[in-house]
Amino acid sequence: MTRADSYTKKVENWLVPVLEPMGFELVDVEYVKEAGTWYLRVYIDKEGGISVDDCETVSRRMDTWLDEEDFISDSYILEVSSPGLGRPLKKEKDYIRNEGCAVEVHLYKAQNGEKDFEGILKSWDADTVTLAFSGDEEITFRKKEIALIRQAIDF
Repeated sequence: MTRADSYTKKVENWLVPVLEPMGFELVDVEYVKEAGTWYLRVYIDKEGGISVDDCETVSRRMDTWLDEEDFISDSYILEVSSPGLGRPLKKEKDYIRNEGCAVEVHLYKAQNGEKDFEGILKSWDADTVTLAFSGDEEITFRKKEIALIRQAIDF
């Protein structure tokens, strides 16, 4: 387990029971370095959406805990936000929530000349994702080939 993985796991383990009574769902936690700066990003959601005040409430609660625990040795920036409309499917619950819905799949490398696909999320397991298209056509992708999978947004 990497240092970043251990940090995100510790935050997730503490945060889930804190958020549930508040009516929030923990979508994801990331600890990433971008342009020389470390970021601890927490994505939360709730029925009806997340407000700036919701993010501030969670951020203040986390600030206190993170200062007390002091387990992250690097200097970092804490960001708490909504996952937004382009929310990626990362966890089992994301796939369950989107089963039977239109999703976008973006591949690292082209498959049959295409890198972008949109279809109905039919099934998935630890290694693969299957999309259904019009008619009886289906395509199964290996998860390690997928750069991004998210709910399709129709404007």
